[in-house]
Amino acid sequence: MIEKQIELLRNQVEKLNDKKFDLEAWKNHTIILLDGIFGNESQKIKQIEKIEYEYNSWSLRDTSGNNIYLDSCKKIGREVLEASITELETLGTPVKTTDQDKISVNIILDALDDELKGSQFKAMIKLLKSEQSAKEKSRQLRDIIKELESETIINILQSIILHEDFVNAIPEK
Repeated sequence: MIEKQIELLRNQVEKLNDKKFDLEAWKNHTIILLDGIFGNESQKIKQIEKIEYEYNSWSLRDTSGNNIYLDSCKKIGREVLEASITELETLGTPVKTTDQDKISVNIILDALDDELKGSQFKAMIKLLKSEQSAKEKSRQLRDIIKELESETIINILQSIILHEDFVNAIPEK
């Protein structure tokens, strides 16, 4: 899989050398590829989106200057793609968080925030964000949950399960 991703990005680098190079078409294609590999929140996509060809009066008057502006655009694009390829070769395919993942986390955080006392919620978040080992976090989290009233635990679980986004995310059978 990673080899195919690298090959796709290398093909985009090669397109920078085409005689009939179209910057906007190249950018759109590159953004689609980077989105599929790194996710739509990737800095790489933001860098490609920033690439703009200068259509100011000086660049239009100076026929030799047109190539300079376009070469600058191509250089930036090449650098972004080369960095992406190096990242894939070194670190492998990144784990992408989707909007659905963010919704799921927000559903849980909202339920906890609604049902826990402020101090309990803050203590839980502080524990989860701490540098402690997973085993130690698990032990302390268990202690926090044991201290909760059973009605609070039921309300948290009920709030998560009945949340509209959670219900909508359940696959049809």
